[in-house]
Amino acid sequence: MRERWVLQAIRRANLGAGARNILDIGCGDALFFDQLARLGNVEGIEPDRDLVSLSNPYRKQITLGPFDASFQAGKRYGLILMLDVLEHMRDPQAALSHAASLLEDDGNLILTVPAYRLVWTNHDNINHHFTRYTKATLFPLLRESGLEVLESAYWFHWTFPVRLVQRAFEKAFHIPPCNPSIPGPFLNKTFMRFCAFEHAFLPPLGVPFGTSLFVRSGVSLDKR
Repeated sequence: MRERWVLQAIRRANLGAGARNILDIGCGDALFFDQLARLGNVEGIEPDRDLVSLSNPYRKQITLGPFDASFQAGKRYGLILMLDVLEHMRDPQAALSHAASLLEDDGNLILTVPAYRLVWTNHDNINHHFTRYTKATLFPLLRESGLEVLESAYWFHWTFPVRLVQRAFEKAFHIPPCNPSIPGPFLNKTFMRFCAFEHAFLPPLGVPFGTSLFVRSGVSLDKR
């Protein structure tokens, strides 16, 4: 669902026009590469080698290691993605600055991050998140990294009250972190319909909350 919306944003901004270098930071097992490869020359970087299977056809296009100053690709990118990555980083400012240095002057950095510490749950503990973001906390980091916000939106609005209830329940009953069970097919389809409905009809309202924050940014004019 998230990847579909990211692709919509890429097409809406006409970022897939012409073959461009694309970098997917924290790409995992390159599950998004099939779609990205239609837009340009895609490669990725993944710090956890256990996530990248030996049989992956894109393995040669994935650099195994941390995304920091040691990653020097010798090129610049028209599109860089950090999809639910920044919240795992101890120094998000350094990561954003390095990403900005790898962007072409007219390139775009697309981020998604979990939103609002108010809905911090055991899910965040299990996934080793350092924080959850809002526009008020993320935008200054982007500006200090030489990036300007071109587009932003909160996603997954309906899950916000659900997470609030979950947080209260976990605190009230002192529930320890554990991997959640996977919803059945019927519930999963129902959840996806809720998400599809809100994404189709709520964006014009600019709903100021959600459990995910999407941002498209580019290099600031004074940094080009």
